Parts: sequence; structure tokens; C-alpha cells
Amino acid sequence: MPRIATITRTTKETDITVTWDLDRPAPAEVATGIGFFDHMLETLGKHSGTALAVRCRGDLHIDGHHTTEDVGIALGQALRQALGERLGIERFGHIACPLDEALVSSTLDISGRGYLVYELHPPAGMIGTWDTELVREFFGGFTENAKVCLHLHQLQGRNSHHIIEAGFKAFARALRQAIKVTGEGVPSTKGVLA
Repeated sequence: MPRIATITRTTKETDITVTWDLDRPAPAEVATGIGFFDHMLETLGKHSGTALAVRCRGDLHIDGHHTTEDVGIALGQALRQALGERLGIERFGHIACPLDEALVSSTLDISGRGYLVYELHPPAGMIGTWDTELVREFFGGFTENAKVCLHLHQLQGRNSHHIIEAGFKAFARALRQAIKVTGEGVPSTKGVLA
């Protein structure tokens, strides 16, 4: 059965369509109106080995908060739907990714419970038009709606671009491990990951 989901989410603040195919690598198709955020979502698609499409029209005349958080929510919903009953998945993923002086570790459990430990500390307040405090909002929206546990830890780093990009790469690579089908049945002593 194909592991693919399309989520449409429309509010007074954002209009989002996400399609995520977990079993087919393809160049990401992303347009949120925030350049660096687009770059990070393209990185997510590339390094997770998936086909990711994200379209968002948001209230950027206010700021990037609603766009960032709502895209995280929609991506989390898409992952949860595409994984279905999670049969045979590896479930866990862990990696540390360097980017020059920056080093970020990501540990992921597709547990059926949303939890985020976020320890990235980019020194700059903005990268382009994107407020760096919104990185946490993205991952918070994602983990809560995907029902996954994610730990992101900055081990080294001075450059904000490098820290955040290493974080997205580490997240994507851990996700790639965790969603891989390597067995049969649900990988839990409970018999369910919901």
C-alpha cells in the first residue's frame, strides 16, 4: 500500500496544501513565501529521501509565525496519515549532522506521542526574512501533529544558518531511518503506535 498523504489546511491566517510520498525520492516542490524556510523544507525532502510538496499562502504582511507553525502542523498530519498503522517501520532514527563548525544531533521515535526537546541556539534573530525563534514553532507543530518524539541538540556551532540547516538535515536523516520498512508488524510491545 502506498505511503502517501495529502493534507489541505485553510484558516483565516494560512492556506496550505501538503503532499508527502514517503516511498519515492524526488526534488521537493516548496513555496511558502519565506526564502530560508523554503530552503529548509527542500533540505527536509532531499535528505529524508521522500517526495515532498508544500504550498502555503500566509499572512506574511504580519510576520512568518502562522506560516511556519501551520506548515509544521500540516506536515505532521501528512506524516501521520502516510504512515498508517506503521507496520514494519524501523521506528527510531538517530544521527548527528555537521555543517562546517555546526554539529546537531537528532533522535526520533515514531512513538504515537508528540514530544519535542529543542536545544538549538542560533545567535542571529533573523535569517533573511525568517525569525529564528520560529524554528522551534515549526518543530513543535510537527511533533504534536505527527505524534512523534524528537530531540534536537546543538553540539557545536556559531553561524545561525549553519546551525539551523544542520538541524534540518539531522532531522531529515533521522526521519529517513525511522520510516524505513525493515520488518513486519508494529514495532511496539503494546502492539500499536497510535
